[in-house]
Amino acid sequence: MAEWENVGKNVYARRYEHLDQTLGLVVGRERCLVIDTGGDEVQGEEFAAAIRQVTSVPWIVAITHAHFDHFFGTAPFLPCPVWAQEGCRDAMASGADAQRARWAAKFADDGEHELADRLHNAKLVLPSDVVTRKTELDLGGRSVTLVHPGPGHTGHDLIVHVPDAEVVFAGDLVEEGAPPAIGEDSHPVEWPRAVDKILALEPSEVVPGHGTPMDQEVVREQRDELHHFSALYRGVKAGRMSVEKALWHSPYPPDMVRPVLERVSRT
Repeated sequence: MAEWENVGKNVYARRYEHLDQTLGLVVGRERCLVIDTGGDEVQGEEFAAAIRQVTSVPWIVAITHAHFDHFFGTAPFLPCPVWAQEGCRDAMASGADAQRARWAAKFADDGEHELADRLHNAKLVLPSDVVTRKTELDLGGRSVTLVHPGPGHTGHDLIVHVPDAEVVFAGDLVEEGAPPAIGEDSHPVEWPRAVDKILALEPSEVVPGHGTPMDQEVVREQRDELHHFSALYRGVKAGRMSVEKALWHSPYPPDMVRPVLERVSRT
């Protein structure tokens, strides 16, 4: 199931029950910007059809980062420009097949065989256009800015700033309803600074990659938790703190952050 949420004038978030995922749409007079496309072509087709109920203008796609649930739904939107941070293209090219195999196996193990098949059959579409630090796109009557805030959830996160609506689409730099996912390609030390750059834009609404839109106060709270975890991570990396002690003080569940702490403790 999916539903639209209006987060600004002609700015929308589309919420999906699966993975509590949130995709985005910004509509201008001449073009619209699609923010992430979902995890497979069936979801991408549904999202594209839902957008056509909102607007008929041509679309541009922006991918926030190279995790499968954000880009494997792109094929139904073609032909169109597909934007991402420059490191995202390389990460997709080198890692998409491994993600596909891992998540399809997980879906199959969970009895979600349709989801596994959909992921197996999804075409990989690499970005056609890349952002280094910042790029402004003209949608006709409004501009949006694609910004790389530095390393965080990945090394190639991209946020979308809609200045006239005071909205930021943050990808998975923040999440609502669950802790941010700190994975093997995350950068815990730099991540709080990336969230600071979101807050510096003074948005009224921050749309996460998963969950409902958030206000600045909630984003600040998440930034502070990331600062706390960053200090623990640095302590383990420097040998000043054991993994177990860091887990005891962590703001996040032990099973979520143990792998990243154990990995850094061995470096």
